[in-house]
Amino acid sequence: MLLPPRDATWMWRILFVVAIIIKPFFLRLRIEGRERVPRRGGCVFAINHTAGPDYVIVGYASPRQVFYMAKAEIFAFHPLIAWLVSSAGAFPVQRGKGDTQAVEQAVKMVAAGHIVGMFPEGTRSKSGQLQRGKTGVARIAMNGNVPIVPVVVINSEPVLRDFKKFQPRPQVTLRFGAPIPPEGDADDPAAVRRLTSTMMLAMAELLPADRRGYYADAGQVRTADEEEFPAPEQTTG
Repeated sequence: MLLPPRDATWMWRILFVVAIIIKPFFLRLRIEGRERVPRRGGCVFAINHTAGPDYVIVGYASPRQVFYMAKAEIFAFHPLIAWLVSSAGAFPVQRGKGDTQAVEQAVKMVAAGHIVGMFPEGTRSKSGQLQRGKTGVARIAMNGNVPIVPVVVINSEPVLRDFKKFQPRPQVTLRFGAPIPPEGDADDPAAVRRLTSTMMLAMAELLPADRRGYYADAGQVRTADEEEFPAPEQTTG
């Protein structure tokens, strides 16, 4: 049985105990590669975004507390709510103000030594297949000089659906990949896209072949990147 992370806040510990109690009613969970998560220092979890309760599953399986973004309106509702949500591992992000503000918030978190959980696809994949990744995770890792840990959750879609129908508990697998160093310049769009593709391809390798989606063909992905950001022409003097 897993134990609450040593770096967890009291609220996170309470929620962790609740998860232990209710987990047997919802799913059977297999965790692979947990030892790959850095034991100290900041990093970014790059997580695939399915229709299942991935936030909860990754938070439970992680050896350290994971901090997620939450809309700022939640924190402005009431000081007590803001305190409880923060203790549960969330931090405020202003919606509608562009990716820059969200990146700055997350960079502060990883620079302080925390793990920030991100979903680079941006939206949930109804089919469960990997969609093209956005560049926010790469920018955070580069600006914070922290590694990216690819994380995938497989077959979490039936968890809540089958529970409501009193179906047998689904087998869910969670895999942590090897940390990816934040190579490149955050001000170079081509470097940011290359790191994003490296990250997403690492996630794809952790998934079954039929769930790799856009990243099923690594060569095709790299070709698309080169077409989007062609190398500058060499000149001879």
